[in-house]
Amino acid sequence: MVRASQLLHSQREPAVPRPAATVLLLRDAAGGVEVLMTRRSPTASFAPGAYVFPGGGIDAADAQAHALANRRPTQDDLRLTQAIAAIRESFEELGVLLATRADGSPATADDVAALDRHAPFAAQCRARGLRMAADRVHVLAHWITDRDLPRRFDVPFLVARMPAGQSPVADEAEQFEPVWVRPADALARHKAGQFFMIFPTIRTLERLEKFASVDAVLAACAGEQPLWTSCPRAGFVQGAEARYMEHEMPFGELALVCPDGQLLHHLDWRTDAPVPLLRNVVRVTAPNPGVMTGPGTNGYIVGTPDSGYIVIDPGPQDAEHQERIWRATGGDIRMIVCTHSHADHSPGAQPLQALCRTKPPILGLASLPTARPASEFTPDRALADGELLQVGGGGAMHTLKVMHTPGHAANHLCLVLLEDGLLFSGDHILNGSTTVVDPPDGDMTAYLDSLDRLAAACDAHGIDFILPAHGHVLGFARQAIQLLKSHRLQREAKVVAAMRAKPQGSLEDWVEIAYADVPPRMWPVAKRSLLAHVQRIETLNLAA
Repeated sequence: MVRASQLLHSQREPAVPRPAATVLLLRDAAGGVEVLMTRRSPTASFAPGAYVFPGGGIDAADAQAHALANRRPTQDDLRLTQAIAAIRESFEELGVLLATRADGSPATADDVAALDRHAPFAAQCRARGLRMAADRVHVLAHWITDRDLPRRFDVPFLVARMPAGQSPVADEAEQFEPVWVRPADALARHKAGQFFMIFPTIRTLERLEKFASVDAVLAACAGEQPLWTSCPRAGFVQGAEARYMEHEMPFGELALVCPDGQLLHHLDWRTDAPVPLLRNVVRVTAPNPGVMTGPGTNGYIVGTPDSGYIVIDPGPQDAEHQERIWRATGGDIRMIVCTHSHADHSPGAQPLQALCRTKPPILGLASLPTARPASEFTPDRALADGELLQVGGGGAMHTLKVMHTPGHAANHLCLVLLEDGLLFSGDHILNGSTTVVDPPDGDMTAYLDSLDRLAAACDAHGIDFILPAHGHVLGFARQAIQLLKSHRLQREAKVVAAMRAKPQGSLEDWVEIAYADVPPRMWPVAKRSLLAHVQRIETLNLAA
């Protein structure tokens, strides 16, 4: 866990989320599934003027109305209360009644007309012998309002089929202009600036548009667990507010820099200036964007003015880049560490060393004869697996533990900042792309074994974040490593299938099958990792 003393910003307690419930009323139409949406009042305290699904806060009376609702055997009390709240809100806001009569038949338009939308809902259902159809309301998603907002809600997004024979009528107080709309059309209209929606609504519609029918949606929601859960985080991109879910690339960086959710961090890629992530960690991105490097190669500076600094990956030889690193440290560089010897990581080490009066040692592992000529590298001193590198001052230590992680390159190292639970992953783990494993210096079995070592290190050292050489900071470190290994093994299974389909085939034959999901323009690069997979498969006799 990151030390509070190293956070960039003073922390504040986010507002406590209020329990609420929202329901997506669905129907089948010629163009696919349609969902019922309404426009919120322009004076509403939350999301004024936005098109939303009906819903609102959960009242105490909702939890006391269980006896008036039909429930599934697997529907626990919380899910039942949420469904009752959604049924009540859909009636109060849109006059849609999800209920059955005493004989089990669906409620009709006459039942709707007989109820007062401003009077207590449960009592009216009891008086007319109606039972709320909570058993027909299923959970789709679980959203928790972003931590930076002053009003927050903890909201299940529920789904139900629109009752036959009923028509929505807005209350003209909180909701206006009920409209049936296909998710794709709502998203297109929002993009065109004609149909304002907030982030959770947009993301929910993006998932919903993949379903062909209401039956398909309800089948996917047959369990009692949401298909996804999210409490988004926000940052700035080109000066504008942008929000992200947990699986999206910037989320981890926002969680590291602003754990309490404050809207403070700028996500734009800067090659002209260092980007502070913590008081003791600064990212410096080289101006070498490209297909293989993404926005550029990230170097990192670890330490403070009191302790002096360790520089990780000084990047390609670029005088201005090395000078930016030198200036960011005030010239007080104690060590320069190269995670490996590739041309975008280590060539800047000697020019950076030459800028420093104290000539800090260049540390790492020497390249092996298997490395390509452009990746030759000899450090001033070789690092040992498990070695500790320290700088300290001002009452704080900053300790990097060295881990030898061959796979991407034979001399690849990762570094763990022990006091803050951070993993500097070099090229072994990236954000937004897959590491190339390029034989003979790269080895797929070694790569997978190194992933296992890093997963174990997450448990041993409480690692929450991964700081890669390309892309934003990754959160949920152990989960990210597990997903990466799973992806590699899935790709291996595709390679095995290709080799079995064309046992006399070549890499050119197999890449078309095993990497069919990758654009053909990337196949020349993919063939490097394909070869690494093939070598592993043949060694382990996996294609027999």
